[in-house]
Amino acid sequence: MVKQVLKAEVESLGGLQLKCSARGFEFMIDEPENVGGTNEAMNPLEALLCSLGACKMMVVRFFYQAKQIKLKSMRVEILGEIDSDRLKGKPDVKVGFSKIITNYYIDADNTDEEIQDLVAFIEKTCPVKDTIVNAPEMELHINP
Repeated sequence: MVKQVLKAEVESLGGLQLKCSARGFEFMIDEPENVGGTNEAMNPLEALLCSLGACKMMVVRFFYQAKQIKLKSMRVEILGEIDSDRLKGKPDVKVGFSKIITNYYIDADNTDEEIQDLVAFIEKTCPVKDTIVNAPEMELHINP
């Protein structure tokens, strides 16, 4: 098995604004004004939901023709349920999402069964979903 290492870096720009970069590409992360941000970009949890949705869409783009899906258009909506009491320091409140819901909107000249098979394939094949559902080993290093 050949392991590949992907690298991302996050740098503080002051306040709650962050610059995220990987392979020469960048995007911003911020928080809404009501929690101290400037509301100039999505927050980290929204970025996670976008990453999950984008990954599911990429699986479709890579495989829909091989699966003989006559795709006209598609989009996914990702909803994350989270308890806002986590910010108030209440004990025993889950910090992250308690539920993530994917709504698929698929327009294709295929049967309902073929669309259901495609969605099952997406759910089984999406690396971001697999990372969330089957949490990887976490390791950290504190560097000078």
